[in-house]
Amino acid sequence: MNKIKVYVTELKNKNVEELQLDLASAKKELFNLRFQNATNQLDNPARIKEVKRNIARIQTVITEKSNA
Repeated sequence: MNKIKVYVTELKNKNVEELQLDLASAKKELFNLRFQNATNQLDNPARIKEVKRNIARIQTVITEKSNA
């Protein structure tokens, strides 16, 4: 399995409270990455895209769990 599928499987094994904490930390990381990008200190610009997608994955799992 590739690392994205493993990550999603790990997300699905967490409860909603843990997912909310993961979501908050991912949003903080995205904020910090954007700040570093604005000040030209960002080493890996592709990380922004990856964190955005992870936020979307977390939100999707939260929605799935709340509808189930």
